[in-house]
Amino acid sequence: MPIDPSLLESLKQRKEEARIGGGIDRIEKRHEKGLLSARERLTAFFDGGHFIEFGMHAHHSCTNFGLEKRKMPGDGVVCATGYVDGRPVASFAQDFTVGGGAVGAIHAKKICDLLDFAIKAGMPVVGINDSGGARIQEGIEALSGYGQIFFRNVLASGVIPQISIIAGPCAGGAAYSPALTDFIIMTRRNSNMFICGPDVIRAATGQTASLDQFASADAHAQVSGNIHLIAEDDEHAIQLAKKLLTYLPSNNLGDPPHHLTPNIEYIEDPGMNEIIPPDPKMPLDMQQVIARLMDPGTWFEIMPDFAQNILVGFAKLEGMVIGIIASQPMVKAGCIDIDSSDKAARFIRVCNIYSIPVLSLVDVPGFMPGLAQERGGIIRHGAKMLFAWASCTVPKITLICRKAYGGAYLAMCPSDLGADFVFAWPTAEIAVMGAQGAMKVLYKKELEEAKDPEALEQELRRAYSEKFASPYQAASNGMITDVIDPAASRSTLALAFRGIMGKHESRPPKKHGNIPL
Repeated sequence: MPIDPSLLESLKQRKEEARIGGGIDRIEKRHEKGLLSARERLTAFFDGGHFIEFGMHAHHSCTNFGLEKRKMPGDGVVCATGYVDGRPVASFAQDFTVGGGAVGAIHAKKICDLLDFAIKAGMPVVGINDSGGARIQEGIEALSGYGQIFFRNVLASGVIPQISIIAGPCAGGAAYSPALTDFIIMTRRNSNMFICGPDVIRAATGQTASLDQFASADAHAQVSGNIHLIAEDDEHAIQLAKKLLTYLPSNNLGDPPHHLTPNIEYIEDPGMNEIIPPDPKMPLDMQQVIARLMDPGTWFEIMPDFAQNILVGFAKLEGMVIGIIASQPMVKAGCIDIDSSDKAARFIRVCNIYSIPVLSLVDVPGFMPGLAQERGGIIRHGAKMLFAWASCTVPKITLICRKAYGGAYLAMCPSDLGADFVFAWPTAEIAVMGAQGAMKVLYKKELEEAKDPEALEQELRRAYSEKFASPYQAASNGMITDVIDPAASRSTLALAFRGIMGKHESRPPKKHGNIPL
């Protein structure tokens, strides 16, 4: 017997109810603000707009304090799996048109089910957050739902890539799920993220603050460092998430999506020599160095607005995906401070999780001096970099371009911290401290008594550099693999990375190390 037409009609009607969520009028109001609906976001994310939905018909009959019952299509969240650039990916999008996208028991269960599936299937998860917070009507059940999501975020951490998009409000406990994921992308308009809003802050502390000061994308990208990338709108956020996935494996058991060139090009780049300032006191722009080293157009900087004295991001070298941690002398002379330590350490650990080889580019005069840094815990924060490098087992290559002084030299991964190759330019200076500081310590008396202290200082500087800071002196002790012509850097690094691809390194068995948080 053919299927009863009424059953098909009922199915069609139910799917239409789910499609329109909170109604056409609410979707149109979102469009007027430049926002997409939850389903439109997923359609834009998945290849061809096709996806399999999880829990379309799941919903909670919400009672508004006993006054009325109303159906909540999809319970305010759309969960799905599909393909992105030909690779399977899971994603969920909270639906603000349905009860403000508030999280309740069923809403949370749908997200948890999707995360469980993604872990089993070994596929990345991209969550699009747009929610008014916990569903007050469900009380403790809503809080329990948040806790279950957090637990899954932690289970998935280090197993599958997790990317969060903040495309609307994300307040209170809701902010902690994105914070537990690998990367956070936040739209510049129509979104905010905070634990306590302006009213709570004013009531608790007497301070008056607007959302722009602490909850906006700019505040999180520049000041708090809570997010990794800013998107202009929904479409841009989806593009950034898809681009991020092109540098990440599907899971921790797979390799990054390398597209190796058949042959390495051994071509020298004279332009690299030309960008090195003749005066060692002039800053070297490491952005220019990265641009010349990497395949054109592949440098994808992460957290570009936060702690700009250090650069982190992904790129490709002869088709190989690599992570880059680089001093940036254009900002704070490239000194390592509290924020840059946290930024670098976290990125190193992400690369290690997903088997992404790491390149360290060094031009660092030291850790940032100052009372605020010392009282703020620069020792603890700086130790995070040391811990991250030492525990990192992926291929690690270091290129010392110019200065590498004191503890900051160690914080940028020398051979002592496990670098597989350490290369240096002839312009490199590797020492306990810079020549100017060393003069005051080693030759203070001689300079005070000299007839021509300036001439003596120049002579002593040259002697100090040759005896204590020369890259050849470090190479003679086996601390540097080779001193290379800057023009040969790209081909040298490409050959080294290609040769170390099969690296395997084991560590003593343990639950995990105790990183100085």
